[in-house]
Amino acid sequence: MDERAATAAALESPPLSFEERGQVRGEAEALVRAARRSADRQGVVESFLQEFSLSTREGLALMCLAEALLRTPDEETRDRLIAEKISSADWASHAGRSDSFLVNASTWSLMLTGKLIEPDDQARRDLPGFIKRLAGRLGEPVIRRAVGAAVRIMGEQFVLGATIDKAIRRAAQEGFVCSFDMLGEGARTDADADRYEAAYAQAIATVGKQAGGQGPEAGHGISVKLSALSPRYDARQAERVWTDLYPRVLRLAALAAEADINFTLDAEEADRLVISLEILERLANAPELGAWKGLGLAVQAYAKRTPKVIDAVAGIARTSGRRLMVRLVKGAYWDSEIKRAQVAGLPSYPVYTTKAATDVSYLVCARALLAAAPHLYGQFATHNAHTLAAVRLMARQAGLACEFQRLHGMGEALYAAAQDRYGAFPLRVYAPVGSHEDLLPYLVRRLLENGANTSFVHALLDERTPVEKVVSDPISAVESTGGAPHPRIPLPVDLYGPSRRNSLGLDLTVAADRARLAAALAALPPLEGGPIVGGKLAPGDGAQPRVSPADVSVSVGRAASATLADVDAAYAAARKAQPAWDARGGEARAKVLRAMADALEAHRDRLIAICAREAGKTLQDGIAEVREAADFCRYYASLAEKQFAHGETLKGPVGETNRLFLRGRGVFACISPWNFPLAIFTGQIAAALAAGNAVLAKPAEQTPLIACEAVRLFHGAGLDPDLLHLLPGDGAVIGQALVSHEGCDGVAFTGGTDTAWAINRTLAARQGPIVPFIAETGGLNAMFVDTTALREQVLDDVLLSGYGSAGQRCSALRLLFLPHETADQLIEGLIGAMDTLVVADPADPRTDVGPVIDAEARDMLEAHVQRLQKDAKVLHRIAAPAGGHFFAPTLAEIPDASFLGKEVFGPILHVVRYDPTDLPKAAGPVAAARYGLTLGVHSRLESFAEAVQQAVPAGNIYVNRSMIGAVVGVQPFGGEGLSGTGPKAGGPHALLRYAVERAVSVNIAAQGGDPALLNLDV
Repeated sequence: MDERAATAAALESPPLSFEERGQVRGEAEALVRAARRSADRQGVVESFLQEFSLSTREGLALMCLAEALLRTPDEETRDRLIAEKISSADWASHAGRSDSFLVNASTWSLMLTGKLIEPDDQARRDLPGFIKRLAGRLGEPVIRRAVGAAVRIMGEQFVLGATIDKAIRRAAQEGFVCSFDMLGEGARTDADADRYEAAYAQAIATVGKQAGGQGPEAGHGISVKLSALSPRYDARQAERVWTDLYPRVLRLAALAAEADINFTLDAEEADRLVISLEILERLANAPELGAWKGLGLAVQAYAKRTPKVIDAVAGIARTSGRRLMVRLVKGAYWDSEIKRAQVAGLPSYPVYTTKAATDVSYLVCARALLAAAPHLYGQFATHNAHTLAAVRLMARQAGLACEFQRLHGMGEALYAAAQDRYGAFPLRVYAPVGSHEDLLPYLVRRLLENGANTSFVHALLDERTPVEKVVSDPISAVESTGGAPHPRIPLPVDLYGPSRRNSLGLDLTVAADRARLAAALAALPPLEGGPIVGGKLAPGDGAQPRVSPADVSVSVGRAASATLADVDAAYAAARKAQPAWDARGGEARAKVLRAMADALEAHRDRLIAICAREAGKTLQDGIAEVREAADFCRYYASLAEKQFAHGETLKGPVGETNRLFLRGRGVFACISPWNFPLAIFTGQIAAALAAGNAVLAKPAEQTPLIACEAVRLFHGAGLDPDLLHLLPGDGAVIGQALVSHEGCDGVAFTGGTDTAWAINRTLAARQGPIVPFIAETGGLNAMFVDTTALREQVLDDVLLSGYGSAGQRCSALRLLFLPHETADQLIEGLIGAMDTLVVADPADPRTDVGPVIDAEARDMLEAHVQRLQKDAKVLHRIAAPAGGHFFAPTLAEIPDASFLGKEVFGPILHVVRYDPTDLPKAAGPVAAARYGLTLGVHSRLESFAEAVQQAVPAGNIYVNRSMIGAVVGVQPFGGEGLSGTGPKAGGPHALLRYAVERAVSVNIAAQGGDPALLNLDV
């Protein structure tokens, strides 16, 4: 939904009248002033955020240190982590400034002073210099203990207790009523889900024993993350959600019902919202839960559809006859929602992009939530004085005594001021429970959410921020902008600015998008393909049937191979048409390329369906394939306009002009692979055309049909058919004919190293001009993990990098280096995560891993597994379907990287155990192989990531993320050494080797002088 439309809809019935807005603002200002007078009531978390803003180096260093230190098992890596993060910041500037003793204790421990190290007189005179000198001693055990103590001081304040028993005791001491959040990330394995379910069950039992019949409103409750109860909590995996996740949550809800406590399903990412509502509805109607009224859901006001969510929840309550509890929050995943929408190319954001719009949405939702009583019981989570005052006013008008909530360690001064002013009212503390290790991801989320300079928490107790600014009216702010989105957050389509549009994506978590692809697959007729010369389908050597790699009994269509006569005819036509195309210039060529991008998107569903049937690509990979093809067209169009329009004027002496022009070389042979049969095929052609060349394109033998579709779209987009010819066929015949032909002015190739060598030899043996050879081949792609890496992030990225696209990407992960200290734990996690993968028909949206391309590829992989079983160790394989060319994804352990002499192209991941302190020994064989395509690093140590980059040359390096999915214009892609020649595809230099350079120098003094010089003012 458009943001302006969403805010307009929200304000059709304003949540507050103009007079009420004035009342609320006055009350909010009074609350802020009272809170500022009671600084001693400030929560330690707020004190921390006040002192260590995330806009400072110190705040960022602390966040990174806290996030990684306590899970790092080995002392040497802890020492390096401490040294890197602590020595990078200015702790002295924070010493003693906070009003919180605990924050000061953390600061002084981080400064390595206090009781552990007495500062001398020089230190008192030059504290920054003292700390810099101490940085050299950071490896000493006493220093390690000091910094560890500092992080624990912080950590202990963010959690209410390490166990539920301790948390309940502390809540009793503090007088809190809590909703306990059992810390932990989402499950990656079934074992994770078992562990989290057991932890929730124990917590419910413990809380139930203490409840004493208070009921869900007055007593403690439990908050549950559904993602912790299943490794596949995803709308695409609905069947597994109902057979695996739902029984778990029903068992827990039954325990909560028996104990008669509040049981809240926590809010998570927007793509899980619909299925969370379906789970809530089924629970609400579950007879096992009797008349219990403690079932609840958290909803996030920053989402544009939240008012409809509240209507839906109210409908569930009415139809089921069960009163539901609803916690209304601002939202906890805002930055990730923005990024996901941009990366996925969604039409708009699921969330508001401005704080004011979110605050207005909260008020609209609060009014709706109160209006839904008694079917819904509102629980209002806020640390914002304006929001608190507004909700209190609405509740009084409705005759309700609503419950407020705050996070543990935050909002204490605000709510103390409110209770002093209004008397006691229901207040619940959202309280994390768990060990330091489980705290860390939660801590980072809370810091990001509440530590930003724009947050109310950051400004509430900051005396430098005027009270009037702290409690500004969000309705007025939205009205003043007309509900406009944030000016610095463009829509996903406008991500790259005016030079090019971002490609449009589909969201497979949305039922309508899944349905449209299902319809495209059902409507796909048998396809006819073959050589296209001069815009006409030629008979070639006779059409042969094409079958699906997922099911060889399914015919995709028929395709013929080109003949040598077709090659000669194509070269002749292209040679004749190319000069006029080159003369049109970059701007005219850009129009055709942009029209091609639009055509690709207009035919997106059909192209995705063909990719699934012919190439065995999953639907998600098919979406990415079409998007990348469109991105190539638009990006190269932009480069054509910049680099091939008017030439570049070069500086020189007066009396002459010097200009450099880029022009097309002539006719390019573009030879593309089957693993990206549309994206790389289109990208090569678009680059050559953008530079002013004509193209003869040879697709892979396995995927001629999708290539035919692309060529027809190029011609339909306004390209002269004589500028682009399609010549499918066997590489040894048609490929050889293309590259050895006297009419070839250059070759662009993506494929295997052996084929690249053969092409190179052929070109070298030719008589005539030396032509460019642009090659991108494979690699022995490695990822190095150290002990500071987060387990869940490693598992996610390794699974995607190693097994995504059935391992059939040139960028895919082949070698995984795991440190001795954590290797067993990570291997166990990988095996469990592999077991959650769905290996099936690529046309099924549930599928994670489809087939390999053909029987030859499958047989090669099986032969490699036999070698692994004999000479190494196969750790795990998961079942693959019978029929088609499916191969069981495999995890193996090898002694070192030299075991692999060359790339193994498929879903086999090789683990190497290593010592991160002896990186050269582990990395040496990788570097010695002289490949250099992709490289991954998982570490919180910048120095380690830099060391890996120095040890292993690679064209594309990915730190703390997956190694696949390079984005055109953002992550230019291509290797070095045996992995390619460059320039990188989708990068600013991509077109240069497709072009010749021509320098033109003109002596304008011969015409009577230099006008620019003669017209200068004296």
